[in-house]
Amino acid sequence: MYALDQRTGAIVWQKALITTGEGGADSGCDPANGQCGGLTGTLAGAIVHFDGLIYVGMEGSTGGARGRAYALDAATGEIAWTFWSAPGPGEFGNDTWAGDSWRTGGAVPWIHPAIDPELGLVYWTFSGPYPRTDGSSRAGDNLFANSIVALEAKTGRRRWHFQSVHHDIWDMDNVMAPVLVDVRVDRRVRKVVVYGSKVGMYYLLDRRTGEAVHGMTERPVPQDVRQKTAPTQPFPGGKPFVPQEPRIDKATRPVPFYETGGLYTPHWDRPVIIFPGAGGGADWTQLSFSPHTGWIYVGYGLINSGYSNARDGRVNTSRPLGEYFAGGLAAVDPATNTPVWVKDGEWSLAHGNGILTTGGRVMFQGGPDGVLHAMNDVDGEVLWSFQTGAGVHTSPISYEIDGEQYVAVLAGGNGLPYPDIPKGDHLWAFKLGGTVAPAPAPVPPSKRNDVRAAAVTGTTVTLGRVWNSATGSPGPTENTVAQNAMAPQHLAVAVGATVTFVNPAGNRFAHAAVSFFEDEFDTGVLMPGDSYPHTFTTPGTYFYNDAVFPQSTGKIVVS
Repeated sequence: MYALDQRTGAIVWQKALITTGEGGADSGCDPANGQCGGLTGTLAGAIVHFDGLIYVGMEGSTGGARGRAYALDAATGEIAWTFWSAPGPGEFGNDTWAGDSWRTGGAVPWIHPAIDPELGLVYWTFSGPYPRTDGSSRAGDNLFANSIVALEAKTGRRRWHFQSVHHDIWDMDNVMAPVLVDVRVDRRVRKVVVYGSKVGMYYLLDRRTGEAVHGMTERPVPQDVRQKTAPTQPFPGGKPFVPQEPRIDKATRPVPFYETGGLYTPHWDRPVIIFPGAGGGADWTQLSFSPHTGWIYVGYGLINSGYSNARDGRVNTSRPLGEYFAGGLAAVDPATNTPVWVKDGEWSLAHGNGILTTGGRVMFQGGPDGVLHAMNDVDGEVLWSFQTGAGVHTSPISYEIDGEQYVAVLAGGNGLPYPDIPKGDHLWAFKLGGTVAPAPAPVPPSKRNDVRAAAVTGTTVTLGRVWNSATGSPGPTENTVAQNAMAPQHLAVAVGATVTFVNPAGNRFAHAAVSFFEDEFDTGVLMPGDSYPHTFTTPGTYFYNDAVFPQSTGKIVVS
């Protein structure tokens, strides 16, 4: 951490954090691979200042860092207190971790907290546990993973906590920056904290006590003894703002041949498509509360995830290749915790696409295509749009100079959930009567999760093998877990070409190549040594996957 003189930029003090003596993963081992040391994470999130202290979090759950939140003396940088979110022996919650799994437990606070100055409480949200999608080594609820914790601002003492997902195996960390609002519920004004939500529903909790203002029900959920799944999960009163299972009529139409399920469906070695996925619902987009409407506004994604236990080369939270991406914007009434309106759109708006609501009743939000929209806060109607030249994955701000209002936003792009979001370094400021012209429109992201391997010309696809680009041929051994076990994964052919799909005699398993969602071809099940020819007569891009090992996906571009 650095403190800089705001006038000169000179370093006033600096303080090393997440060091080897603090008791993190450097003093334990990674249960996934047996390695010890080095899994310490890095600092993350915005810095929050209150009454002489600054608050900073960290990331590293995906690598087995042990989560902790810091308060430092703003004048000196000395640590005032540390809250360990994967508690050690003698600390509250340690008994929710099997054995020494707490040492590399994750549960990191990678988004900034909120502070109630009147109550003197800091509200901090903590990510999921480690390993992310394999719960077999960490039996128990795994506090304070997937939790919001109210801490005394001066001492770090826990006042209350609420865990939104017990024993998470889906990366459903719900780490969005909490928002503090006063809302009338049943004719009584309640001081609440808004928590969530990747799972697509909000947890509205009393800021003093942590009580759920609309009630909370622990519901039985599907089980898998190998994952040591929790028997129940908490569901708040109200309604979700996105569906909680894949839908055929939305972008969450699942890629064929995967097992599928709704929220809290367990998985093991075979990939399972679930919605909401690891990117939400809502993820780390910043929500906004308008005191004029009394509503919460949030961007969401309509993107599935394919989960497996990540062993032996499996992908833990893949976005299935060939699936569609979309999302939208929702307004939720915290007085009832139900959506007022939900507007599906063409882009996922769950990754940094923050919303600004204003006293002028106009709200602002940008998207991955670089367009900043101004909208009516009553119904979400677009009033004005401006092309910024790069993906807008930040929160707009409003400020005033000499009585004149400005709105500013940084357009820099992002890597999630679209790998091809246009990048840039554009800071824009707007006012009434501004004369700067919009930027040229960049190439927008693909609305389908593309196969990005280099194109190979040819007429043969070898199933169950990974392409060796160095030799220009299929690999020598069968692969049943990779997403690219079609050799080549990206084939380019001309109209009229006949492509032969081959299951080599050296493979052990049956394979099948089936086109989706265009239904161009279906090889049927091919045993080792079998093949199937198909002639392409229509130009287009055809995605297909293996009906036996569905995560393996390829595409054929016909021109």
